[in-house]
Amino acid sequence: MIQKSVLDNGIRIVSEKIPAVRSAAVGIWIETGARHEMPQVSGISHLVEHMLFKGTQTRDARSIAKTIDSVGGVLNGFTSREYTCYYAKVLGEKLPLAIDLLADMVQNSIFDPEELEKERRVILQEIGMVEDSPDELSYDLFNQTFWQNHPLGNSITGTAASIESLTRDDLCAFVRERYCGEGMVIVAAGNVDHRQVVDLITAAFSDIRPTLPEVATLLPDYGRHLNLHEKELEQVHICLGTRLLPQDHPNRFAAYLLNMILGGGMSSRLFQSIRENLGLAYSIYSSVDAHSDAGALVVYAAVAPADTRQTVDEILKELAKFRTQPILAEELAVAKDQLQGNILLSLESSDTCMSLLARNEIYLGRIFPVRELQRGIEKVTVEDIHRLAEFVIKDEYLNLQILGRVQPQDFDLSQLTVEGR
Repeated sequence: MIQKSVLDNGIRIVSEKIPAVRSAAVGIWIETGARHEMPQVSGISHLVEHMLFKGTQTRDARSIAKTIDSVGGVLNGFTSREYTCYYAKVLGEKLPLAIDLLADMVQNSIFDPEELEKERRVILQEIGMVEDSPDELSYDLFNQTFWQNHPLGNSITGTAASIESLTRDDLCAFVRERYCGEGMVIVAAGNVDHRQVVDLITAAFSDIRPTLPEVATLLPDYGRHLNLHEKELEQVHICLGTRLLPQDHPNRFAAYLLNMILGGGMSSRLFQSIRENLGLAYSIYSSVDAHSDAGALVVYAAVAPADTRQTVDEILKELAKFRTQPILAEELAVAKDQLQGNILLSLESSDTCMSLLARNEIYLGRIFPVRELQRGIEKVTVEDIHRLAEFVIKDEYLNLQILGRVQPQDFDLSQLTVEGR
């Protein structure tokens, strides 16, 4: 059973009691991320997330770790482009301890200057790790190209220059401004009781001020871009993408199924064509990158330098097929079963249920039962996917990012085309 309450200060509380589960997962979701940052403070959301684990007025970093370890629980956090999350997973009877710990971290962190300098070095190493991880770097470069001149292209970790310039005062001011009731969703799932969750959160978060400052949001201007990034690597890493739908779009289920058929598994068209039939890549898949007001469909592949051009051409051919040829009814039926199976299997975990509830609240603003999600998937038709493909798979939206030992003369923007193939 899923229930929702809203506190006087605007904090939204959503919970789901899952029978026969002993664990409880609770997450504090803050609607702030990389897209809400100005260039001079790029990476501040992520740095704040790290610092909240480094000590409060009553607990130092070691005490925070011992508190969660003492009950066999898990404590972690992450930052995305549109939100930051702090979560814990414990046995149901230990939920009060988890909420108390998270509330202390979110409201009472002291941002100790010595700890800040340590964490600054850690994040600079994290930035360096991305440079040494070509698959991650290719996605970062793709996002900068695809969302260029828009905050969605901001790096989550920030730049070395921005991280080195951020001060304790910057972090404290950021938390005061962004960590407000209207931008906070607290979600619990598993062995939980909604009334108890509301009482615990009311007591722990009553001092959170309600108002979230207004931030001007600009819709991204989709364009057509080619970016070649030369780097001495054994493989060439390809990211090829086009526009897609935002999180709350009525046709989002058609988008999920289009992605599943294109590159969502071992039976997908891309996997069968590029890996199984042609042997060009070990890693080849597509993914949906959806936000509150925009989205992208991205294909990733890693190939030998000599196979780069052929692989790009094959990806474009597969995309073009969606525009010119309706998918088979059998393909759609398999994709529906695959997508529903993936979702239902993932929801056997209380922390995955918690995350789904949170994202539904953030992006849809309401409780969205799994059965309703299943009905949305079941209603998609062959014609729905064909209309969507014609709308989003167009030359004017194509973006190609290539990382590795590339030959610039092998690629030209005019050749980046799906129309007329």
